Amino acid sequence: MVLPPPDKRHVCLTTIVIMTSMAFMDAYLVEQNQGPRKIGVCIIVLVGDICFLIVLRYVAVWVGAEVRTAKRGYAMILWFLYIFVLEIKLYFVFQNYKTDRKSLETVARKALTLLLSVCVPGLYLVLVALDSMEYVRTFRKKEDMRGRLFWVALDLLDVLDIQANLWEPQRTGLPIWAEGLMFFYCYILLLILPCVSLSEISVQGEHVSPQKMMLYPVLSLVTINIVTILIRGVNMVLFQDSRVSTIFIGKNVVAIATKACTFLEYRRQVKEFSPQDPAGIAMEIQQNSVPHNQTLPNATTSLPEELSPPREVIDT
Repeated sequence: MVLPPPDKRHVCLTTIVIMTSMAFMDAYLVEQNQGPRKIGVCIIVLVGDICFLIVLRYVAVWVGAEVRTAKRGYAMILWFLYIFVLEIKLYFVFQNYKTDRKSLETVARKALTLLLSVCVPGLYLVLVALDSMEYVRTFRKKEDMRGRLFWVALDLLDVLDIQANLWEPQRTGLPIWAEGLMFFYCYILLLILPCVSLSEISVQGEHVSPQKMMLYPVLSLVTINIVTILIRGVNMVLFQDSRVSTIFIGKNVVAIATKACTFLEYRRQVKEFSPQDPAGIAMEIQQNSVPHNQTLPNATTSLPEELSPPREVIDT
């Protein structure tokens, strides 16, 4: 498939979000080293950023051309590369924090958490580009899609909150094995789950239906809503971590109840739309593809078999 010309505004916005977060991460890495080692780290960081910029120059253009289509394949590639590079840098920042917990002030560590909580969900929303989905024409479906994307962004914040417990100052440190397991578990979630959401949008094509995007809610129910409650519960009970976010625990409890109701409603609708009567599914696809200025015909109305001939205009 030949991609249309790229959207320059989308390419610029994607590049700005990615390079802003990378620049701040580089600043954290450089400032954590002193003396001759600081120069070596700076050189390594610059070489890595140049290589990443070369790759980003092509992938961002492909993503900018993709926003006008129903596919998000290149968006998944860009997300994978971004999280892969970002988490590698974050790992070295975390290791420096662990060796010297008093090296940086609390404000600097909080600023790092704020940076990630803005850039990571923000890049996901930019890659989805909901406002560019011209094939989602009905207002109801677009708002439903916006609600689904909001849940994904909220899950990303949930995972980042778990990771932030590793570099923000705490009263007692976790065991080394627990810190490594927690870091890489969040790393895998940030890599995979947004790609799953993007693939659901891409697979459905121009007839995207939020009601059929059920793979991501199932995965997030297990890997985020249930597991993160267990992680926070263990940190709060066994390791006496007073910074455990009870707000996100409440969010996960509400999400479990909401998703359970969604699954039950989805099963009920599947039973109603039987293969012998596909009129409901056809009507749903038709509603998604009708322009704003047209009205849908009645579902029970059938088209005539033969079109009546056009009336002749008699010139008197």
